[in-house]
Amino acid sequence: MENRRVVITGMGVISPVGNDVDTFWKNLVAGVCGIGFIREFPTDDLPVKIAGMVRDFDPSAYGMDKGFARKQDRFTLYGVAAAWQAMHDAGLSADGSEANIAPGRLGVYVGSGIGGFETQYREAAKMVEDPSGQWISPLLIPTMISNIAAGHIAIRHGATGPCLDIVTACATSSHCIGEALRAIRHGYADAIIAGGCEHMVTPLGIAGFANAKALSRSGDPAYASLPFNANRGGFVMGDGAAVLVLEELGHALDRGAHIYGEVAGYGNTCDAHHATAPRPDGTTQAECLRIALREAGYDPQRDHLYINAHGTGTHLNDLAETQAYKLALGPEAYRARISSIKSMTGHMFGAAGAAEAIATVLALRDGIVPPTIHLDAPDPACDLDYTPNTAVRCELTLGLSDSLGFGGHNACLAFRRYENQ
Repeated sequence: MENRRVVITGMGVISPVGNDVDTFWKNLVAGVCGIGFIREFPTDDLPVKIAGMVRDFDPSAYGMDKGFARKQDRFTLYGVAAAWQAMHDAGLSADGSEANIAPGRLGVYVGSGIGGFETQYREAAKMVEDPSGQWISPLLIPTMISNIAAGHIAIRHGATGPCLDIVTACATSSHCIGEALRAIRHGYADAIIAGGCEHMVTPLGIAGFANAKALSRSGDPAYASLPFNANRGGFVMGDGAAVLVLEELGHALDRGAHIYGEVAGYGNTCDAHHATAPRPDGTTQAECLRIALREAGYDPQRDHLYINAHGTGTHLNDLAETQAYKLALGPEAYRARISSIKSMTGHMFGAAGAAEAIATVLALRDGIVPPTIHLDAPDPACDLDYTPNTAVRCELTLGLSDSLGFGGHNACLAFRRYENQ
């Protein structure tokens, strides 16, 4: 099979720190916290009252009419918006006189960890009120199913190539990007719209994750998402979407596309350990990192490495992840630049990996490591360079973004600055 080079030609994001890539990146570098009190629904009786919310979102700004927007769950709206940005950024089209890719050579790999959570909550409440089900929306199923965002993105962009909705909880969009990389490398598509979208901040979502003892119960939104901090008490839920356009290098060059960077490696392993807790010794997570590093041709003597950590701010995750870095890199773990943008965005769940992939690509492009904010009391067991509080300028040649999902699903993506060689 072919092993073609794959580059990134477009990016889009909807997030708690910005609804376009430039704003998102500017705020991450500045250490802006996007976590606040939930205003969208009453939280008086809920144990958690904070989240990373998407603010000032207008579907019409991304080509969606009111009729379409009214019928969709917000996870789909966020995904469609991020894909619209990414495709416009890439200058890629499969439709009409401006078409520059065959429809059958354009794919969509956009996933969601949960799907239509808001729709499920609303319609289930109707069923409890009236068990006959007569008031249940006929749009319930095609609105809540997690693959529907990918379906609508394909419809809007005329993408008739491979289309997958991968569901691996927190690792969803990293797996989508990694599997898209493999599909293009092996010749099944010339470009794929890849990423994830999520709208988890609902009363049911808050109650479910809080009762699972996963969420921070901090009453201070600015000091709640605390990756690698000794004071951490759980993750903070976040909403949004992130999408990248992955494209075969020759196809991108032929049409004169702008190239952000190269997707150089992808690892995929499973802990096979516990439904929610990571494998504590970090062995399976480390192997995931090693696979991505090998594919990317990592050379510790030459490469300057940045890792965008999964970094949820849960006690077990941060310890296991730190151990995984040490196992995968050996002494070089102490030279790597590492940070967690979840300190600013909260945990965007199925969209987290793609948002963090964008941050990693931009860190390589600009030579800037975004900070882990509020890292004022580092856990002594998390003793690597987690870039506390302030962004750092430095030379970077290779970036990793790792994601560790419920169910033990591990994904790691490797990126390099693009060099035409």
